[in-house]
Amino acid sequence: MMQTGLFDWQTRFEQLNNGGDPLVKLNAVVNWELFRNDLQQVREKARKSNAGRKPFDVVLMFKVLILQSLYNLSDDAIEFQIRDRLSFMRFLNLTLGDVVPDAKTIWLFREQLTEAEMIKPLFDRFDAFLRKNGFSARKGQIVDASIVPAPRQRNSRDENKQIKDGQVPDDWSDSKRRQKDTDARWTKKNGKNYFGYKNHIQVDAKNKLIREYAVTEASTHDSQVFEELLDEDNSSRDVWADSAYRSKDALDKLEQEGFREHLQRKGCRHKKLTEREKCGNHTRAKVRSRVEHIFGVQAQRAGSLILRAIGLTRATAKIGLRNLAYNIDRFCLLATA
Repeated sequence: MMQTGLFDWQTRFEQLNNGGDPLVKLNAVVNWELFRNDLQQVREKARKSNAGRKPFDVVLMFKVLILQSLYNLSDDAIEFQIRDRLSFMRFLNLTLGDVVPDAKTIWLFREQLTEAEMIKPLFDRFDAFLRKNGFSARKGQIVDASIVPAPRQRNSRDENKQIKDGQVPDDWSDSKRRQKDTDARWTKKNGKNYFGYKNHIQVDAKNKLIREYAVTEASTHDSQVFEELLDEDNSSRDVWADSAYRSKDALDKLEQEGFREHLQRKGCRHKKLTEREKCGNHTRAKVRSRVEHIFGVQAQRAGSLILRAIGLTRATAKIGLRNLAYNIDRFCLLATA
């Protein structure tokens, strides 16, 4: 067997560069130290003593979570891929001789961020960075939601009724309770049933960056989180959304806040849309479709999001990381265009 040397590794990395490794650009344009102070606060809170092995650097661990979110990998899978893929190792500045964070360590670090409710502050930290560096929210905002499926629960009708009433069946053991998601809910879309959560996002029309988000059970109607997503700092007062957000109450509140509504109209059996209304929907859809591109990019990069988490708190953390990872990836594209 031939021994490899320094030049062999350089040659392999050059080949990766020529192949367009996107992680090289990501490292080049993102200042990862931006997140260190927030991450370090969480580490200092979680670490009760200095005994034992020195913990992995917090920025390295955060980059692991971003990789995991971009490629939709489980904790075991991201550990394997870091060991296996040169591009992942280089992104994390690891060599073949370095220790790689194992699945349990990755899970624990994400749990620490979740318990400290740090994902949203990290998202806001990067949004402030975007605004400061020439990517402010411009040309109006678009609001939409996407269903994030969770593993379906095989419960009895009586168990489901108790869960819906906010109770946990008395005969469930502690281990069973830990494996059951009692926060996720069913919903129907286009005649198809879904079980899980919703990722509600607000996007600026100019840069297609997510500016605000909220995570709810799938059964929550889109209109219930409409107002909290709106951005007062957008350079335009225009707001686009689909017909699910359209109601007299929503229109009145938008007018009171000085927003210009561009909400899709929906006909019904006894009141069809006029040709003018259809034309208006078509015009609005040209802008509103930009938010669909975001859900499409997330799915194309990593496939449909598989929610490997139980409960609303952990689901919010995983989905929040997915939104932050999208913004980091999108910023890389905008900055190098």
